[in-house]
Amino acid sequence: MSFPLLTATAALPAVGAIATAAVPAGRRLAAKWLALLVSVVTLGLAVTVLLRFDPDGARYQLTESHAWIADFGVRYELGVDGIGAALVALTALLIPFVILAGWHDADQLEEDGKRRRWRPTQGFFALILAVEAMVILSFQATDVFLFYIFFEAMLIPMYFLIGGFGDRAGELGEEETAKQRSYAAVKFLLYNLAGGLIMLAAVIGLYAVTADQLGEGTFSLQAIAEARANGDLSLATNTERLLFLGFFFAFAVKAPLWPLHTWLPNAMGESTAPVAVLITAVVDKVGTFAMLRFCLGLFPEASSWATPVILVLALVSILYGALLAVGQRDIKRLIAYASISHFGFIILGIFAMTTQGHSGASLYMVNHGVSTALLMLVAGFLISRRGSRLIESYGGVQKVAPVLAGTFLIGGLGTLSLPGLAPFISEFLVLVGTFTRYPVIGIIATVGIVLAALYVLVLYQRTMTGPVKGGLEKMPDLRPRELAVVAPLIALLIFLGVFPKPLTEILDPAVEHTMSDVEKKDPAPDQKVADKGWFDYKPHDAHSGAHNTDGGDK
Repeated sequence: MSFPLLTATAALPAVGAIATAAVPAGRRLAAKWLALLVSVVTLGLAVTVLLRFDPDGARYQLTESHAWIADFGVRYELGVDGIGAALVALTALLIPFVILAGWHDADQLEEDGKRRRWRPTQGFFALILAVEAMVILSFQATDVFLFYIFFEAMLIPMYFLIGGFGDRAGELGEEETAKQRSYAAVKFLLYNLAGGLIMLAAVIGLYAVTADQLGEGTFSLQAIAEARANGDLSLATNTERLLFLGFFFAFAVKAPLWPLHTWLPNAMGESTAPVAVLITAVVDKVGTFAMLRFCLGLFPEASSWATPVILVLALVSILYGALLAVGQRDIKRLIAYASISHFGFIILGIFAMTTQGHSGASLYMVNHGVSTALLMLVAGFLISRRGSRLIESYGGVQKVAPVLAGTFLIGGLGTLSLPGLAPFISEFLVLVGTFTRYPVIGIIATVGIVLAALYVLVLYQRTMTGPVKGGLEKMPDLRPRELAVVAPLIALLIFLGVFPKPLTEILDPAVEHTMSDVEKKDPAPDQKVADKGWFDYKPHDAHSGAHNTDGGDK
């Protein structure tokens, strides 16, 4: 029997969360080091998963399958494709930096005598590890019901991280700040629970269909795929579309996609910077990942049917998020709206239904995690020194803290997808992939790049340049612990920007499988590139005056 590597990768942070929570009161430093040690060992296991993944091998690798709730067809089934393996590695990579960046985030609660008895430091780091375990299992699960359990369960620790350990910086009093944190946490929970309940109905519906046609219900992705390939399972058009909508709604909330996005600025704004990274760089990736694995994998016809509307929603997300980022006065809310714009690009790439689009979207999930983590964590270091999230509270920081200002600039340049940094390649692929099939949408989406340059450079100009703002004259530069957080992220941002090949080689087989699932082929350069007249693009053949229609979608 082979070593259950995937289970170990998820179980370690889960056990670490329990152990960290059990550390006795008064031993908060021990709790911090234990959480950090667990996260580093988990990273080692995740890297092992990535290294053992064979791009030329089976679609799902390192698989594990055990009966769980046999009467209802629920199995404990794990397996990773290239996208899942990469996102497991991203999650495990970011958690040690989240822990280091949040090293002192619970200290203020420890000083409150009323709260000390419930050991806030132990609770804070235990919750982070619990989220890590649930996210990793979500990326690994190949049983729909198993995925659903952890997709929903991760909301509970996130709720407490936002509401109980939220940001205490700001101009409002403690009582009003506590109300804002509570509001953000409840809004986060209610939005995602609502999406989850609708998805639950769709999950039950999928089980009912498989039970009716196969004689025995199943939630296994591989069993469903095999049954469809053999002709034993066929979803009626309306049934497939209803099930697709149930799944997609939950994933669009999590991603988040306009107009289901409104919880994100509140949640990120009221969280500490490390928890905000956990939200947008880790938890939200489950939504876009699930669109690829479940929406396109289980419901290919319905995915094509919904594509025009989803592309418009993604385009609105890109422009809306960027425009609102331009007008923000709060640094963290600006980054939140920028993330909404970036998730619009990811979803655009997914539903462009082209190889370049899917490759770009998959790569963007990883690259956005790295760049946004860098920018948000440096912003958190900045905010902790001043005690204010308002842009107007800063100015001239580069004169007193040049290293902080420099790392902030690099994070910002990554966010605007500067060539040479990781997000550029993924954003370029998304736009190319979109343009080849939906040129009008691809052209309009490029406006998001211009707006990104505007909000990033204006943010840097207002906070880092000009005369030194009063009260900032003695602002300390980055400390060794903070440098240990940002330096590896900068190195990875540059490495993936100039040499993404090791990552794309892992992602590409999963992209090919997904394209096969939806029965799509990339448009030939001289064919019409829009399905069914949607934003038709019909270049004229200069020699024959005819349109070439060979090589289209099958």
